[in-house]
Amino acid sequence: MRVLRRTLGALLALGAAPALLTACTSAHGDDARPGDDPPAALTPFERLLPAPVSARAAGPGYAFGAGTVIRTGRGTGEEVRRVGELLAEQLRGPSGLPLPVVDGAQGDGIRLRIDEGAQGVGEEGYRLDADPSGVTLTARTPAGLFHAGQTLRQLVPVTGPGTVPGGTVTDRPRFAYRGAMVDIARHFFPVEQVKRYVDQLAQYKVNTLHLHLTDDQGWRLASDSWPRLAEYGGAGEVGGGPGGHWTKGEYRELVAYAQQRYVDVVPEIDMPGHTNAALASYAELNCDGKAPDRYTGIKVGFSSLCVAKERTYEFIDEVLGELAELTPGRYLHIGGDEAHATSAADYAAFMDRAQAVVGRYGKTVVAWHQLASARPAPGAVLQYWGHDRTAAADKAAVVAAAKAGHPLILSPADRLYLDMKYDPATKPGLAWAGYVPVQRAYSWNPGAYLAGVPESAVLGVEAPLWTETVSTRGEWEQLAFPRVLGLAELGWSPPSALDWTAYSRRLAAQAPRLDAQGIGFFRAPDVPWAQ
Repeated sequence: MRVLRRTLGALLALGAAPALLTACTSAHGDDARPGDDPPAALTPFERLLPAPVSARAAGPGYAFGAGTVIRTGRGTGEEVRRVGELLAEQLRGPSGLPLPVVDGAQGDGIRLRIDEGAQGVGEEGYRLDADPSGVTLTARTPAGLFHAGQTLRQLVPVTGPGTVPGGTVTDRPRFAYRGAMVDIARHFFPVEQVKRYVDQLAQYKVNTLHLHLTDDQGWRLASDSWPRLAEYGGAGEVGGGPGGHWTKGEYRELVAYAQQRYVDVVPEIDMPGHTNAALASYAELNCDGKAPDRYTGIKVGFSSLCVAKERTYEFIDEVLGELAELTPGRYLHIGGDEAHATSAADYAAFMDRAQAVVGRYGKTVVAWHQLASARPAPGAVLQYWGHDRTAAADKAAVVAAAKAGHPLILSPADRLYLDMKYDPATKPGLAWAGYVPVQRAYSWNPGAYLAGVPESAVLGVEAPLWTETVSTRGEWEQLAFPRVLGLAELGWSPPSALDWTAYSRRLAAQAPRLDAQGIGFFRAPDVPWAQ
């Protein structure tokens, strides 16, 4: 078996031979015995994360060094050129190489090629071919080329020049939606920190950033039509800190930054609950006409917009209209969770009208899965955040909605909530959904997670990071990493490649890269980090 593992490095085809890979990796996994030899070092293709559909070593590789150029081809358009420039920037930093970007497809180097007829890669996939003459990245779309470039980043040395191994990677995603959410309402974070997260996510092929912009503790985006929302409602946060908000210009800047990395921004204005910051800013949004104090605690479910007032719907129309104009993506998230201060009838009536506003602005509704108990609009997407202890009736409502044609984003709290503690000793974090060690976060199948929901109804997966206990970049990264890398693999890789023992070794192999990027990740005891 040890001989077979050493031979596998030259023959690996992840998509074609998952059973062989599993058999080999398990030989020194959980069943390892004292006296066994340590597992053979992973080959570069075995280290790729997320695991590709197919990766096959073949022949000598390409010398990545001072003479390397990036070739974007003639007539491929401005967007491909931008992909090439961004890849050069990403590779220059750690390598120290000049890496000029030039027109023309002929010659050695790193070659970017659009082929609309490329087979087996879909809209976001790619093919990577490496041999002594260079590395050719082929895709049907610029997004595919970008993802190919992120794979190439894992095949070059963490620092300096080196060799890109010879071989071929053919790859495409399992799910269209591969997301991460950050809550800047409980604790405020500046745009620069969120940009950093975009870069961290995009290199692992996460393609969606969900922004939780408003909650009881703060309203974080400026509004021309309702200026006190940010000016007053944004001037606070959990624990009584100063809070803050983004200008519309900062939001546009972030959206453009994410777009360049093929990450779509999905903004969320939570309603009718989680609205104390808005209620404190404008008395007229309250049924009694009296504004409550600003809130700095972490309890939920006590606030509600006034469902009976027509002014409430003027507010929603104006706020969502501004947000739709700022957001080029197809989705607007309207929350809808934990509306405990709103009766079931009022909740359904309110969500009917809020969803209609989203539709009028040409966007698709996304809401937390509680919308399933009301009347989801045609095409509305439900985001499921339940867990193993979620009531059967709630799960049944979500299953019924999926069967009625509503796509699901899966964010089970006891798997993908990044604010859950790893273990009792973890600080910061919460544990209301239980502890979520790295293995638990990874070891489940999104395509078969909810009984009665076929994989075809699953739009994708998303890992939320709520910030009740998170106020610094270090706390953010400790909770997100390495678990968000498991989210990336669950969203991208084929089911046949999902194996904890193999994944844990691939994850451990990412440590030097994460260290080089200054990411303060949690060295989980269930991962075999190199000593």
